[in-house]
Amino acid sequence: MKNQEITVVGAGLAGSECAFQLAQLGYKVKLIEQKSIKKSPAHTLNTFAELVCSNSFRSDSLGSAVGIMHQELRELDSIIIKTADKNKVPAGDALAVDRNTFSTEITEILNNHPNITIIHEEFKNLKEYAKDNIVVIATGPLSSEGINQEILEIIGEKSFNFFDAIAPIVYKDSIDFSQAWWQSRYEKGNAKDYINCSMTESEYEIFYNELINAEYMEFEDWEKDIPYFEGCLPIEVMAKRGKQTLLFGPFKPVGLVNPHTSEQPFAVLQLRQDNSQGSLYNMVGCQTKLKYNEQTRIFKLIPALKNVEFAKLGSIHKNTFINSPLVLNNDLSLKNNKNIFFAGQITGCEGYVESTSVGLMCALFVNARIKEKNIEIPKMSSMGAILNHILESKDNYQPSNINFGLFPEIKLENVKKIKKADKKELIMQQSLSNIKIFKGSI
Repeated sequence: MKNQEITVVGAGLAGSECAFQLAQLGYKVKLIEQKSIKKSPAHTLNTFAELVCSNSFRSDSLGSAVGIMHQELRELDSIIIKTADKNKVPAGDALAVDRNTFSTEITEILNNHPNITIIHEEFKNLKEYAKDNIVVIATGPLSSEGINQEILEIIGEKSFNFFDAIAPIVYKDSIDFSQAWWQSRYEKGNAKDYINCSMTESEYEIFYNELINAEYMEFEDWEKDIPYFEGCLPIEVMAKRGKQTLLFGPFKPVGLVNPHTSEQPFAVLQLRQDNSQGSLYNMVGCQTKLKYNEQTRIFKLIPALKNVEFAKLGSIHKNTFINSPLVLNNDLSLKNNKNIFFAGQITGCEGYVESTSVGLMCALFVNARIKEKNIEIPKMSSMGAILNHILESKDNYQPSNINFGLFPEIKLENVKKIKKADKKELIMQQSLSNIKIFKGSI
């Protein structure tokens, strides 16, 4: 086993990270990707590490759980985060990128790595292949039906499914800046990181009523009983939970002042830069399953978007994940076939950064297996926290982003209750310290 190639199936964020880390460790890696010959409904590019939904890796602040994960990944030399940093675009305290240049650069790095061989084909015969080879399945939440069926035959468990939705993207030069303005909420980041499109109470009333009564794409029979992931609800689903829901979610006006009126608006849609040229902007929080003609009609009810032109309309796709707590070992290998490892969103982590971190951890676990050594990701770290969620969750396993609720409880001697802000600071300090120590041990 020590002299054989390692096969990574899938060149999304997790697969790209995993393949790169293994190659950097000196292993020969076969990276198999089918997109150039067979795309999922949500993919459009032939390049690797394609950002299908948002172009944002979310908050880069160390006061956030995902910001801590960013820093841990930087400490462990993540190629995904390193490349994201190089291709970032303005987004307040978030790490957002030009998705095309980001994906192109990752593809070039992997194509030019001397230890990586790229194979463009649909992977088949997993069970037979894994008899004599280590295989990492990083096919993500959009795995093909073929590989899904092979996985299910091996693990003997039904997969779960949920939906992930994509927000529309508009051309900046079609936005009405006599109505819109530049500002980051609470003045975080650069003053021109977000374009803000406000609505008065009466304008929001019209928008809301049209939204909840709009036509949307019908579900296929196999889709009807699949739940949405709560962290990425379609805007029309959020709206139907109540008129105030959007005002406390993606349309919240707090932390913003409309310079055209010198007042806090009633409702605000924010647009985030989507490419390095600054010509495309993503409609934050507006992922949707509305029919295309309904999207253009309803979003144009927002005054600043009255004449907006869409570069890409919103859509929705099915995601799949395995019941990881039941079927995976502590090193992300299958309990009933230790040559098969899983990485990324197919394990039930949710989000670009989380997927990347699980891809990196999987590479370290494969290396440890080959070298016949034990490694343990620090439990008090964002990576240890998401790994614990994947492996130790109990009944009704559901996907999750990294959040402070997943970290171990912080305890201080002679202190009964720690303030929330102090707790986050302590988690951050301990996590980054633990990851630095861990790096020295691998």
